[in-house]
Amino acid sequence: MRAAEVKDLGCYINGEWTVTGENRVIEILNPADGSLLGFVPRGGAEEIDIAVKAAKKAFTSVEWKRMTPYYRAKFLYKTAEIIRENQEELAKLETLDVGKPFIQSKADVEIAARYFEYYAGIADKIMGETIPVEPGIIDYTVREPIGVVGHIIPWNYPLQIGARSIAISIATGNTTVLKPAEDTPLSMLKLVELIEPFGLPKGVVNVVTGYGHEAGAALSEHPDINHITFTGSVETGKKVMESASRNIVPVTLELGGKSPNIVFADCNEENALELVLRSIVQNAGQTCSAGSRLIIEKSIQETFVRKLATMMENLSIGPGIDNHDLGPVLSKKQFERINSFIDLARKDGITVLTGGERILIDNCEAGYYLKPTIFDGVPPDHYLAQEEIFGPVLTVSTFDTEEEAIEMANGTQYGLVAGVWTENAGKAHRVANRLQCGQVFINHYGAGGGIAQPFGGYKKSGFGREKGLEALRNYTQLKNVALKYE
Repeated sequence: MRAAEVKDLGCYINGEWTVTGENRVIEILNPADGSLLGFVPRGGAEEIDIAVKAAKKAFTSVEWKRMTPYYRAKFLYKTAEIIRENQEELAKLETLDVGKPFIQSKADVEIAARYFEYYAGIADKIMGETIPVEPGIIDYTVREPIGVVGHIIPWNYPLQIGARSIAISIATGNTTVLKPAEDTPLSMLKLVELIEPFGLPKGVVNVVTGYGHEAGAALSEHPDINHITFTGSVETGKKVMESASRNIVPVTLELGGKSPNIVFADCNEENALELVLRSIVQNAGQTCSAGSRLIIEKSIQETFVRKLATMMENLSIGPGIDNHDLGPVLSKKQFERINSFIDLARKDGITVLTGGERILIDNCEAGYYLKPTIFDGVPPDHYLAQEEIFGPVLTVSTFDTEEEAIEMANGTQYGLVAGVWTENAGKAHRVANRLQCGQVFINHYGAGGGIAQPFGGYKKSGFGREKGLEALRNYTQLKNVALKYE
């Protein structure tokens, strides 16, 4: 499928593809060269309302209620199979849409398939408990679906996060209205097109494209939504939570991070270098869990950072479809935001060890390519080490003691992920125990999508957990039943 054909599909609502008028479309641009990929509908409050009502009707329908967990699981397994059969096409769409290297997009497709497999295996194993209350009473709990779930997903990993959202919603017996980011909706629309023929009742899955301030806002404030899951910025997350609160609707928020790699002198240097590098350049640093701070023991700082800078300088940069190490950042807006941090840091006299410049690629002059950047000697309280830049920009700060390292790592408003690099197991566990974040990786960073690992943040990185069994809490509600038989 050519990307431009997405215009003909439009939004997917109640089992049908609907389009808006010609004056209500959004251009989708290729980050690699600024070329037009196609159009998607500019859905708004009207489309969201129709989609939510369809999802509510589907949720209460006899057809959906009678679809047993076993059959929901069969659908999820079939979806994983379909995703793998169409890996090349889905990965190409993801790369053209987001800009990331093709090999990363292929990994995203596999992770999307694994989400459907993982939650397929759980669908018929969502169980309650019996509670010993007193003789003559049988007391038990059941986990029931929460209802219509609204998902507002970000632009950096649309296929991964969209698959995660749909898979767990179906596994738990909910219905879904999903709003992709306006910049990168193509892979999700394609996924829905692929799975459409395989038997879900109309209205169980709905996808509405549109801008966040229009379609996203309408979804978060709709009175018939029973749960909202949002991944994005702190400021938008606040608005989503405020809207949901007016309807007394629970939310799951994943709001980004400023994640540290804490590198001790007794680390395995080769392993640490590879993963520290990968954690900041993956998807051009446009990752909520990016390892954007290097907090390193002073005795090894100079040698380690020099080697890291050399590794960065040897990365190839170019269009993701050509499988370079580093693709473009998403857009001019995103580039200007990243560049504003770089310019201000230079004005403050922060040392730039490498990078920090836009490069022009032949025949891709409208793409925004940025050399990966290292700022050295960054004070821990400097805004460069405090704010989420969302680009391939790494700050380096040094410590002398374990206590100082922990204080630096915890010293931001965020608390999403951290890496700890040491061969001393006792030290690793001491540090992990005191870090204020939702995930700690010891001597590695990331885990193939982390399908089974609960993911979410402390502090302003949000609350609630996605992935793994823990996420089931967000998509089910607990009912207690007590039967007196004496």
